[in-house]
Amino acid sequence: MVCVVGVRFKKAGKIYYFDPDGHKVAPGTGVIVETARGTEYGEVVVGPKLVPEGDIVQPLKQVLRAATSDDKRQVEENQKKARRAFDIGLAKIASHNLPMKLVDVEYTFDNSKVVFYFTAEGRVDFRELVRDLASVFRTRIELRQIGVRDEAKMLGGMGPCGRALCCASFLGDFEPVSIRMAKEQNLSLNPTKISGICGRLMCCLKYESCPRKASRDDLPAPGVRVVTPIGTGKVLSVDPETVSVTVRFDDGQRASLPAAEVEPESEATE
Repeated sequence: MVCVVGVRFKKAGKIYYFDPDGHKVAPGTGVIVETARGTEYGEVVVGPKLVPEGDIVQPLKQVLRAATSDDKRQVEENQKKARRAFDIGLAKIASHNLPMKLVDVEYTFDNSKVVFYFTAEGRVDFRELVRDLASVFRTRIELRQIGVRDEAKMLGGMGPCGRALCCASFLGDFEPVSIRMAKEQNLSLNPTKISGICGRLMCCLKYESCPRKASRDDLPAPGVRVVTPIGTGKVLSVDPETVSVTVRFDDGQRASLPAAEVEPESEATE
């Protein structure tokens, strides 16, 4: 077994696991860790725990130390510099007349690199822009193209439900979402109804997909002939939420009945 702690570098970012290396760090503690792009500041969100060695992606990076007040001031200063760099980046993109939208700018903790996040319809030749930015900031420059879902996660906002975007508030990773999930929940297939502000299918379609699918498997499928206390007919739709079935009877009438009162016609006649 290996002892690890989970560290997050952004509010709703992915959780990465590190070797605490003997440091006593509890959830909510700021830490300085070694990463692939140098030393970084993060916050512990998963306290020390033992996990099987086979579940760890080696090599496991280490926690260098608990963050000090000076480290936190450094992070705040980097955020101020990033805001100034954002304005400069906008001006440079406009001067080079590039078809790209600047979304965010980030300084690494040790100031060894400035990362510019942007969206664009296709590939963009930004080599001249990188050289221009490097001459201004006198450090390594990285331009990283991101998708519209990542853009929404970075910028945040309000969803159609009236709450803060899931991706910007607590979702660490994006999970695949399909139109089939909307169909299984009997939702409108109107794109404006089931799409988030990023223009993609809403992440929340995933939340009830598995529970609904499990309960749906216990209900008769639409189109199956059934026998009920009222009479025989054909299943029009099922509602896993209320565990009910809508039936159109042979006389043309319709009714919604509890699933317990509905039995497939083939089983009832055996």
